[in-house]
Amino acid sequence: MTIVSTAAGRGLRISVAIVEDNPLHAQRYRQNLARDDRLVLVGDFRSAAEACAALGALAPDVLLVDLGLPDGSGFDVIRQVRHASPQTCIMVVSVFGGERNLFEAIESGATGYLLKDSLPEDFNASIHALQAGGSPISPALARLLLVRLRPQLSAPMAPVAPSVPEPAEESPLSPRESVILGAISRGRSVTEIGEQLRISPLTVKTHVRNIYRKLQARSRQHAVYLAQQRGLLKP
Repeated sequence: MTIVSTAAGRGLRISVAIVEDNPLHAQRYRQNLARDDRLVLVGDFRSAAEACAALGALAPDVLLVDLGLPDGSGFDVIRQVRHASPQTCIMVVSVFGGERNLFEAIESGATGYLLKDSLPEDFNASIHALQAGGSPISPALARLLLVRLRPQLSAPMAPVAPSVPEPAEESPLSPRESVILGAISRGRSVTEIGEQLRISPLTVKTHVRNIYRKLQARSRQHAVYLAQQRGLLKP
């Protein structure tokens, strides 16, 4: 286990942690991160136990996690981090593909999934996209998603009687939290939100954590969806 940097040393950069038992793959990720001044490695773990013990307090912006770990499953790490640090964006990077792994990763809390044998040339761009609210996914896995969803999308829909929209409920969010959630819905990163509001990234993360707690959300996209459903955020 290596904790590379504390929160104080992150500045405005995107903090990244790695959970990867293969030293060669881990070294490859570290080399990629070192080429981008906007990214900072804050933790490098070789086992599920090490990662679960440290990541809640470390609270990285982005977590890269393998599924096949020597002492457990990457799914356990994903679920643990999603509970302990809900603002962390999680991306699976694994040799294990397949529909079952893909959907279990998504259900556990991952919002990105890349296969090691087909990593994009600009791997760091996928990290930035994930942090900005995107969901990087390898083309082969994206095809699995489309195949799974196609029957649902092509099924005839029963007519729905028009309904009168209910008035928006009183927001449980503070004015500052509402502003931050609006920025998240527009794809702004933690760093960009902090610069816009002139507050530190750590303060932004605290607000994001409070938003997740109040809305009972699992991710940024989930928080935006729940807020729109409750009339707390205009589409």
